Amino acid sequence: MSPLSKINGLYAVTPDESDTAILIRKVRRALQGGARVLQYRNKSADAALQLHQASALRDLTREFNTTFIVNDDAALASQVDADGVHLGGEDGSVGAARAMLGEAKLIGVSCYNRAPLALAAVQQGADYVAFGAFFPSSVKPEAVKAEVSMLRGARPEIHVPIVAIGGITQQNGAMLIEAGANSLAVISALWDAPDIEQAAKEFSTLFSRT
Repeated sequence: MSPLSKINGLYAVTPDESDTAILIRKVRRALQGGARVLQYRNKSADAALQLHQASALRDLTREFNTTFIVNDDAALASQVDADGVHLGGEDGSVGAARAMLGEAKLIGVSCYNRAPLALAAVQQGADYVAFGAFFPSSVKPEAVKAEVSMLRGARPEIHVPIVAIGGITQQNGAMLIEAGANSLAVISALWDAPDIEQAAKEFSTLFSRT
């Protein structure tokens, strides 16, 4: 299957949740609402909890046929047989992750507001790239700002899926899809919603409108 068939639509990034049962309940609602990709990210968990949670989420995403990505950690992604790993600027090279995970797995790379970095990542074998933050983010308030015009300009040059991230809501997401994003990565606007399933449905609907 092509990367585009696996990286599209609502890309849910997990919150830092120490209670695995609560995490699973929240994620189940997001998947029921139509999230197409789930990234496991928990910066506050130790290695044992990360393994426990990632394993549980791997089982859940298989139930929903949802693409499962592990943030930062190619070894953990390999351990739980995730569909791939997402690498930030200090998480190692695409080549090292590919050697660990094999050709069949997905490797995504954060490229912030730098189109040349995305082009280099694709040349190195990245299956998708992410740009952002497009809007102020409570999760990463210090994140570099990416412009919608940058996304629009980069889209014709980048022949892999593009994920947009950073302060994305149901109100501002459509302009990013129109500018070329294949997928919207969302944290706060999904998990802090009073109804997670309904929020996921509203995000998913954005893709059918553009």
